[in-house]
Amino acid sequence: MKKLLFIACVLVFWCQGPLYSQDYPQRIISLSPYLTEEIYLLGAQDRLIGCTVYCQRPPEARNKEKVGTVTDANLEKIVSLKPDLVLTASLTNPKTKEKLRNLGIRVVDFTSVSSFSQICGQFLELGRIIGKEKQAEEIVRQAADDVELIKKSVKGLPRPKVFVQIGAKPLYTVTNSSFVNDFIQFAGGINISQDAKIELYSREEVVRQDPDVIIIATMGITGQDEKAAWQRYKTISAVRNGRIHIIDSYMLCIPTPVNFTRTLKELVTILHPEK
Repeated sequence: MKKLLFIACVLVFWCQGPLYSQDYPQRIISLSPYLTEEIYLLGAQDRLIGCTVYCQRPPEARNKEKVGTVTDANLEKIVSLKPDLVLTASLTNPKTKEKLRNLGIRVVDFTSVSSFSQICGQFLELGRIIGKEKQAEEIVRQAADDVELIKKSVKGLPRPKVFVQIGAKPLYTVTNSSFVNDFIQFAGGINISQDAKIELYSREEVVRQDPDVIIIATMGITGQDEKAAWQRYKTISAVRNGRIHIIDSYMLCIPTPVNFTRTLKELVTILHPEK
């Protein structure tokens, strides 16, 4: 059974599309923090010639040439670096992607992922594109094994109701269309907003659903201020029992196979402190 998750990841990988050329790129620009980190995981950082100002991990990525932000890339800077591959993501401006392609630059676009299997599938695809397929398969295999062990460790434990906050003013959460939902399920919890149609949420709805745990991701918001805001709602179980947790948004929102397992372990300690 423990191989099933790895097999699922591989199937997602092979369903991505046709194989790319074996003439692997040597001058890569990444326009996404998680893609930059994955290049380092695959040991191809010597081929990374540029990335965004938000590409801060691993620390070595801070020394790479900067080509703008995730949403606003500097087209002239990118062209001047003469890349043979530009990696883009869902937040990359579509016009930037189009202009780069019109200039004859190879662009590979990675769409948003909604599950751990898709995270692994995209990682395998990246490995294939840059000639690091074996390394990618080994990393995914280890991550899938780790996730299965973690899931087994919480099997049979009480499943607390969880609310994850990823934005304030307005309040945003995660639904079952986000890989963060897998975090909660695999860690042995229940995401109270998993069936919501949109990520926009209300505090009144959180009060009504009465979560046992509230997790605040520090994504452009002050975690302590948000924690204080929740503590005014004395009827919520998470408030009464002191189970409001602040977690680095990097841990919760950077979809690499390695980061997924690290964060999952942390969430297990939050949801099951008695374990």
